[in-house]
Amino acid sequence: MSYAASPERYDRTPIRRSGRSGLQLPALSLGLWQNFGNTRDPLTQRSTVLDAFDAGVFHFDLANNYGPLGGQAEINFGRILREDLAAHRDEIVISTKAGWAMQAGPFGTGGSRKYLVESLDRSLQRMDVDRVDVFYHHRPDPETPLAETAAALDFIVRSGRAHYVGISSYGAEASREMAALLRGLGTPLAIHQPSYSMMNRWIEADGLLDVAAEEGFGVIGFSPLAQGMLTDKYLAGIPEGSRAAAGGSFNSQALTGEVIERLRGLAAIAEARGQSLAQLAISWALRDARVTSLVAGASSSAQFTENLAALARTDFTAAEVAEIDEFAVDAGIDLWREARLGGPLPDISAVDRAPLAELP
Repeated sequence: MSYAASPERYDRTPIRRSGRSGLQLPALSLGLWQNFGNTRDPLTQRSTVLDAFDAGVFHFDLANNYGPLGGQAEINFGRILREDLAAHRDEIVISTKAGWAMQAGPFGTGGSRKYLVESLDRSLQRMDVDRVDVFYHHRPDPETPLAETAAALDFIVRSGRAHYVGISSYGAEASREMAALLRGLGTPLAIHQPSYSMMNRWIEADGLLDVAAEEGFGVIGFSPLAQGMLTDKYLAGIPEGSRAAAGGSFNSQALTGEVIERLRGLAAIAEARGQSLAQLAISWALRDARVTSLVAGASSSAQFTENLAALARTDFTAAEVAEIDEFAVDAGIDLWREARLGGPLPDISAVDRAPLAELP
């Protein structure tokens, strides 16, 4: 069935400017981290992307290692773009990243010029596009000078591979330093993508939001639902078949009795506002104008549609904020903290990648 985009799509989702740049994004962006690999139904992936676009969500967030297998999400998204959305390419913001482990060898991870440029070339090949709109350095690399990483990002823009550049999971001071380096090269830092949720508020304590406002870059928070913790799913414990039960990136040990009680407290606040817990979490994370957008994944169109409804309620009274603050405290789920603080690069001896035969 051929796809025809909804003519009302830009009436449905608020659009925010990223810092002082010309980059504008929908308040909620679709992330392809967990649900667009080779273990998910291609028709569900297609309907989720197309329904999001019909709702005014024109930003699709990827990385070289998203899958599973690594690279598969880019392959699958590229197929949807080519078969259904090619006529709308100029409307769409595609972002991808490199920095975490993608392949074996010394240039399979990190922040070197060789890794970043060649990884992006592979990403363009997988998606069958000639450029992306935003390219991020996905994590700090303690083994590569920041100036080299900045120069690589500048080259990526000047060579036409990307329109804007960003960083992810950098601390406040490293972000300030990167912004200064890029400004000196003539390629401003457009955006930062940190983890951010009610249960992971490090960007407030670290001062990253203040640095973003001072330096002029936007903030797009990822994992605003704390990988599903901030949904109704875990209010009674860990159900079978959930991400927490399956292990992986979700640390089920974080769901202590105390944390579940906090989740129940937040769920009660959400109910009083006429929202689900997930909707409250998204509304809350967008309450600050310095947050340009949020990246949220979805296993189906219905799930993403529920999340979009949160955009109508980003207003909070002072009493609501104070009540939320009683329950919204750190729950030990910041998986990216070690990287932000200069931790070592991950082991890349056994990285699973999509085979090159699957490239378009």
